[in-house]
Order: sequence, then C-alpha cells, then structure tokens
Amino acid sequence: MKKTHIVGLILIAIAIGIILITTGDASTYVGFDEAERISQQDPSQKVHVVGKLKKDASGKIVGMIFNPALDANRLEFIVEDSLGRENQVVYAAPKPQDFEKSEKIVLVGSMKPDKIFYCDKILLKCPSKYQEGKISADSSASFEAKK
Repeated sequence: MKKTHIVGLILIAIAIGIILITTGDASTYVGFDEAERISQQDPSQKVHVVGKLKKDASGKIVGMIFNPALDANRLEFIVEDSLGRENQVVYAAPKPQDFEKSEKIVLVGSMKPDKIFYCDKILLKCPSKYQEGKISADSSASFEAKK
C-alpha cells in the first residue's frame, strides 16, 4: 500500500470517529411528556424542549423566582411546551439578558423524578430581532437617497 492510501484511510477513520462522537451526544426536540419518559429510561439523556414563557395579561412572567441577592445562579419559571403542557423549569445559572422579552425559548436539559425540568442551557428568540416591517435608520436613509 502506498503512504497516501494509508494516510487517506487514517483520515477516513478519524472522520467516522468524530461523526460517531457527535451523534452520540446529540439530543432531540421533544415536549415535557416525552422528556419525562426519556428521563425514566436514561436520566443523563439531554433533550431540547421548545416552548413559551407563561405570562399574565400584562405581560409579566408567571411563576418566575429570581433573587440575585440570595442566589444569582438560580432561576425558576414556568414554560408551556408546543403541545400545551406547562412545567416548572429550574435554570442553575444567571438569568439571560432580555429573558422577559423572549417570545419562544428552547430549553436544553433533562426532567428529574420530581417532575421539574432542570435545564443547562436556554436559547431565546426575541421578537424584536425577528419582526418584519420595521424600517431601520439605514434603510430609510437609502430610500430617501433614491428619490
């Protein structure tokens, strides 16, 4: 065998190893019911839950407990998943910036036997970043330049 063939086979083996490692660590998008079922089978399995914060009529988050003076690394709140189930969530890190403004959130974590979802990571989708029809200062300036 030529040295180039051996190097090629080694690179292919490394690529296959990397693919297997990353797919073994991947998690799936589920609702709270499915997260609960998965945690009973494998408590260490991480899942993604997509949902929205439970808010009252005035837009205030219902059930949010965050006291930075007592513990700045604990945030509790209620999330309604895409299937309509509401669940208590505990996030053991500081509250994300613009948390109150988020439209939808993705929680990465696992359900524990106490039926509380403990998340390791929160991904926010803020409406201000994705709203259509807003004209920025730059686009209006270029519009006036065309006249």
